[in-house]
Amino acid sequence: MSATSPHARRLRAGLAPDAGAGCADSAPGQISVLLVDDHTMVRVGVQRLLEQSGEMVITGTADGGHDAIRLDGELRPDVVLMDVCMPGLDGIEATRRICENRPDASVVMLTASIDHGCVIGALDAGAVGYLVKDADPAVLRAAVLAAAAGAAPLDPRAARAVLDTRAKAAMPLTGRETEVLESVAEGLTNKAIARRLGISEKTVKAHLTRVFAGLGVSDRTQAALWAREHLVVPTPV
Repeated sequence: MSATSPHARRLRAGLAPDAGAGCADSAPGQISVLLVDDHTMVRVGVQRLLEQSGEMVITGTADGGHDAIRLDGELRPDVVLMDVCMPGLDGIEATRRICENRPDASVVMLTASIDHGCVIGALDAGAVGYLVKDADPAVLRAAVLAAAAGAAPLDPRAARAVLDTRAKAAMPLTGRETEVLESVAEGLTNKAIARRLGISEKTVKAHLTRVFAGLGVSDRTQAALWAREHLVVPTPV
């Protein structure tokens, strides 16, 4: 790119490139980020924040969902930072289409809304993380690094929305299943649970299978977290 191009002059002036355009190329070891937000000031501020450390570079910016989809296909960034509420195609539908086109995409929502429906909708669409714009700058930088490494950065308020939604949607548990769940939350092993309840370990495992399905969780750690949030469970010793 010519040093006298409009893009280069904007970068030297500390300004974000025009939305819908590619930006700088990432250097080896740098995390490439596509930034999607319909507010210019947000794009400028987030770009400056993320590029300060030298670990990340904004390789493209977009002010709407359609441009985000196009640029993601062209640039294939390590992380997409996506706003939710934008005119035209919103961030949740753009995320869905990006993840359909590129299943390994790491989309992190960066928005002002902590609405439960938005959180669940974004995660169901394929987003790996959900952050709120009032987050501390260090939290935002760490979240982008985490997403690039394959983790799922969630604002604590977004995590609460997920737990609350699971609780409302959870299948009712039988009395015995509740006892097994409470025992898991106390930190007991399957063998200890079987001894406490006077049943076989095989029966404990069968109960746990139904508990996991009913709560929408995949392991005993997640089940224990749910139980401690929603049941009266003694603290593990």
